[in-house]
Amino acid sequence: MLRPIVIATILAGMGLPAQAMDYDVGSIHIAQPWTRATPKGAKSAGGYLKVTNKGTEPDRLTCVSLAAAAKCSIHEMSMERGVMKMRMLPDGLEIKPGETVELKPGSLHVMFEDLKQPLEKGQTVKGTLKLEKAGTIDVDFAVEGVGARGPEGSGAPMGGMKM
Repeated sequence: MLRPIVIATILAGMGLPAQAMDYDVGSIHIAQPWTRATPKGAKSAGGYLKVTNKGTEPDRLTCVSLAAAAKCSIHEMSMERGVMKMRMLPDGLEIKPGETVELKPGSLHVMFEDLKQPLEKGQTVKGTLKLEKAGTIDVDFAVEGVGARGPEGSGAPMGGMKM
């Protein structure tokens, strides 16, 4: 019988798509960080994840760095009189106790700026997130397809696919 670590190693070598993972730092749970593949020449991309504060005090999420980009920050998108507007949240995003905040396409997101190279489906991109109270954590953003609407295996329909 194969041990789980051997199976995981075999599967990793088969070129299967990267899977979004979950992380914990202090009282904060970060679920399924992911991003979309980008076309050649693209200078920015969005990063998405769910953040749950299991603690009793608010915390604040900021983006410290992304290996594939010169800078990253937290942004919010909204519709105003039929026009989509995006703005940076210079102080990051507050996560209240007991709250889960989802960063997703067309809403709150991590903005990766000045990409160093295109993001390709199946890759993972290393990033560092900072929480004011819980601390700093390194995460891997799974790169999904260009039109993806959620991380693979999340149950969210993927772009171009009918579920």
